[in-house]
Amino acid sequence: MRSACPRPPVNLRSAALFSVLAGSTVTNTGPTDVIGDLGVSPGTAVTGFLPGKVMGSQHRADPTAAQAEADLTVAYNDAAGRTLCPVSIAGNLGGLTLPPGLYKSTSSLEISSGDLTLDAKGDANAVFIFQMASTLVTTVGRQVILKGGAMAANVFWQVGSSATLGTYSTFEGTIMADQAISLDTGATLNGRALARIAAVTLDSNAVILP
Repeated sequence: MRSACPRPPVNLRSAALFSVLAGSTVTNTGPTDVIGDLGVSPGTAVTGFLPGKVMGSQHRADPTAAQAEADLTVAYNDAAGRTLCPVSIAGNLGGLTLPPGLYKSTSSLEISSGDLTLDAKGDANAVFIFQMASTLVTTVGRQVILKGGAMAANVFWQVGSSATLGTYSTFEGTIMADQAISLDTGATLNGRALARIAAVTLDSNAVILP
């Protein structure tokens, strides 16, 4: 039986090749590992590699980065425009276990009082989309945990302003922020940090293309 709420993944197009993509700058401190491509456009500045390492290609204001940013805008608008069977959420998601779905917040979201579990219930194609009008924040050491066959490649976070991953936190999925993305010291992202307009800031992180 076909689902009453079919939910295809967000098509990232060429932006899917990038673990880190920024509009203005990419700044790194410490021994960050970026597994996947890194790009910036229309900005040109990438600093902190070395000591950081990119296990992929770097694109600075070249046609590849420009196309990826254009495709990111399309993907961001796709995620923001999803309306089928939304579940309203607000505030702190810590301690919750959520099934696949479209989750909508008219303000900000955080993961602070506990870890967030995403349970695909045995469906490896299950899609999770989170829409938020404002910020996304995780606090120190918090985790997004995938369960029941959930895959980071099918988790999407559409952030209306900026995202911050706390020190030594572990996060899953593609972050598409309208403004900036910051990974605090030691944070791990199994996914992508894709910022439309502003910077991506890294500090001794691991960013792993899903």
